[in-house]
Amino acid sequence: MPIYEYRCESCAEKFEVLTRFAERDTAQVCPACESTRTRVLVSSFAFGSGGGESSMSDFASESTGGGGCSCGGACSCGSPN
Repeated sequence: MPIYEYRCESCAEKFEVLTRFAERDTAQVCPACESTRTRVLVSSFAFGSGGGESSMSDFASESTGGGGCSCGGACSCGSPN
């Protein structure tokens, strides 16, 4: 089950809940004020290959051109289009 981040509309407290995707949009109880006026937030996440530092350098060497962008060209932000 994924962890979702919520913000309470009553007290502005942010908190996390481990819940199923199907229950993500249902109102959660705020642990600070016990209000159910809560909203799910869009959260970022990190991805790790688990292979250590060498696997990240292997991945970087496989990318083809990127026009100097930090993504290695995966998003086409460095392409001349």
